[in-house]
Amino acid sequence: MMTSNTEWGETTSALEVANTYAQQIEGKNVLITGVAPEGVGEGTAFAFASQKPAILILVSRTKEKLETVASSVRELYPGVDVRTVTIDLASQNSIRKAAADVAGIISKLDILVNNAGATYNSRRWTEEGIEMQFGANHIGPFLFTKLLYPLLVEAAKESPAGATRIVNVSSHGHRLSTIRFHDYNIENKEVPSEEKPFSPMPPAFGRVQADGYMPTIAYAQSKTANILFTLYLQEHLKNKGIMAYALHPGGVSSHLGRDHDEEMADAIARTSKFWKNCDQGASTTLVAAVDPALNVRSGLYLSDCQFFPCADFAEDPVIAERLWHLSEDLIGEKFAL
Repeated sequence: MMTSNTEWGETTSALEVANTYAQQIEGKNVLITGVAPEGVGEGTAFAFASQKPAILILVSRTKEKLETVASSVRELYPGVDVRTVTIDLASQNSIRKAAADVAGIISKLDILVNNAGATYNSRRWTEEGIEMQFGANHIGPFLFTKLLYPLLVEAAKESPAGATRIVNVSSHGHRLSTIRFHDYNIENKEVPSEEKPFSPMPPAFGRVQADGYMPTIAYAQSKTANILFTLYLQEHLKNKGIMAYALHPGGVSSHLGRDHDEEMADAIARTSKFWKNCDQGASTTLVAAVDPALNVRSGLYLSDCQFFPCADFAEDPVIAERLWHLSEDLIGEKFAL
């Protein structure tokens, strides 16, 4: 399980990765979700734009933030065809509209980066009544990927096997919780021991709100779901020429934790010795998306530009299949590969 450049690590620049794999980016259609100023999505957008993709589609919830990044990209790389599509991953209607908008722009998609992620300190619900972190961080991207899947299949017909990629941004935070099938909305229902939070953990991470909501466990569950989704895709896309990888971007100074109080922010700050800028935070995404050594299935999860172990429960094919069926139930349709 080796990448092409084993010397790359936590300080590696996404622009350097893109430059190294310029041939894998030039002329490709790339879509990135969760693009906002001063975030990993912005770093990812700049890196891809630097190497002449055919069409770069930037997707996010807030039109103003999207346009800010798109303008910066166009200014730096005037030759790139940059398009923007708004999406609310907490609304399946919005996801369907966004997917239709994308299909109106491109007939094939070479690289899909599911970068969007949210973390909340109190209970919220998606439009469909799914706990917000599980809904927006996993179920939303699951549906979006399903709807874009025909475009990925089209791209794979014209590319080397494995060069068409689905990249799911997860987190080392996944280690705190497996999927709580008996209580995926985190409503303080009784769950079997194998679904309970893993201890010991800092008190802030184990916090239970008055209504039974456990914000960190909800986030961890959603990040485990990102990896299990990737595992199922790997297992079932072998014959389609499409490869999938999950990754931890590292500790990145961004606006992801804007909802956190001081105690939670301090607990999170202690999880990383080195805090990356947005360019460094996007480097592992670029490796997962374009390193040609990864055309052949080469592990599941990356961190600091290299393969990295994830929790055992995050690479269990039985749990992955169970999650897939739950996800299909929650979008109300099958995702047949």
